[in-house]
Amino acid sequence: MPDTPELPAQLRRAHLIGIGGAGMSGIARILLARGAAVSGSDAKESRALLSLRAQGATLFVGQTADNLAELAQPPSAVVVSTAIKETNPELAAARERGIPVLHRAQALAGLMAGHRVACIAGTHGKTSTTSMLTVALQNCRMDPSFAIGGDLNESGANAHHGEGGVFVAEADESDGSFLTYTPSVAVVTNVEPDHLDHHGTAEAYVKVFSDFVGQIEPGGLLIVCADDEGASRLGDEAAAAGVRVRRYGRAASGEGDVRVLDYTPAPDGGVVRIALDGEEQDLRVAVPGEHMALNAVAALLAGLELGAPLDGMAAGLAAFGGVRRRFEFKGRAGDVRVYDDYAHHPTEVAAQLRAVRTAAGNGRVVVVFQPHLYSRTQTFAAEFAEALSLADEVVVLDVFGAREDPVPGVTGALIADRVTVPVHYQPAFDVAAGLVADLVRPGDLAITMGAGDVTQLGPEILAELDRRADRA
Repeated sequence: MPDTPELPAQLRRAHLIGIGGAGMSGIARILLARGAAVSGSDAKESRALLSLRAQGATLFVGQTADNLAELAQPPSAVVVSTAIKETNPELAAARERGIPVLHRAQALAGLMAGHRVACIAGTHGKTSTTSMLTVALQNCRMDPSFAIGGDLNESGANAHHGEGGVFVAEADESDGSFLTYTPSVAVVTNVEPDHLDHHGTAEAYVKVFSDFVGQIEPGGLLIVCADDEGASRLGDEAAAAGVRVRRYGRAASGEGDVRVLDYTPAPDGGVVRIALDGEEQDLRVAVPGEHMALNAVAALLAGLELGAPLDGMAAGLAAFGGVRRRFEFKGRAGDVRVYDDYAHHPTEVAAQLRAVRTAAGNGRVVVVFQPHLYSRTQTFAAEFAEALSLADEVVVLDVFGAREDPVPGVTGALIADRVTVPVHYQPAFDVAAGLVADLVRPGDLAITMGAGDVTQLGPEILAELDRRADRA
């Protein structure tokens, strides 16, 4: 079993600002497992903070300059994400005291050192593909380290320090920080303009993926989806530059590629038939949707490149139980099922609603959508409306602004006004659960969608339906 590489000196006493976030909490979890002294702060208490505190982290709720002064020893580095502004009092105090400041991606790159690294990138599907690869490698007893932007249903964890010498990571293109990594295996599921609030133009967004391919270590492998125009073009450019490339999808036809021959949906997932190295094989996927089947094929290729056996990878993918907030079942009230999903880009929304249609059977699909970011809502309002119109009934909430300030005239109504099926624009979040309870009928499937706090609505919808059933 490979020895664990020595922890970089800057990370031996790390203080993480915003430590409760998905990415930051994962780094903290791995640092603690590798013996680092970890401290951090977040704006509010959370499940992530409770878990990290139990593992030995020193944590503060609320962010002030005094937090750094209260530590027994000054941090060797302060770690921040792009979401932390320069005006943050802890960040300002760190700079004033000359404490090194690392971006989250730089800290993760430090943890990757000494491992064979697989990075999963793409506009959509990163979290699911990273999770599939991780679970399949675990099934092969390879014990990978991993850092994912969501919690695995199997373990409830978003990160882990493994002893297998392999590191699997979700590579985030939103701020270009994935250019810090040097993978031996890189997967790009698709390339479609997004995060224009940071990149500015579609051309700049596409270019950052080309730059990411340039980070692959010599002799490494790029895996791309042949069915996606942007990823396929990226693969062609990489091959022309001498990078080893393998493609997957229905359009894949080159030597070493994995061609998707057929996909058969089922309520509990589906079966994808592939041609791999001249042999046909059925690959079972326990999550619904052909887009998820494509993600599974990408994970299969990455696992094979890392030395995992085909049978073990196939069995691990068949057992994959999903990721929190990726078509996550929240519960049932009478004959109404409620799910939650993180989809927040038009392509993601459309792909998930097509998969939901199979799971709904003869019932209707009622979707509650919360737009994420004013810039994304303004840019893709028509595309969101087209995607949402795949449902039978739609509720559109107001915009979850996240890191952005409100833009005059940009609300959820921009989307709702373009939806072509029965639609309800409801800017009052606190009455949304009651509205959904009014709309659903026995046999329906209701799904909440978005990257914001819409995830809180699922339990509220179930509780409201139960209350009404009790009164009846």
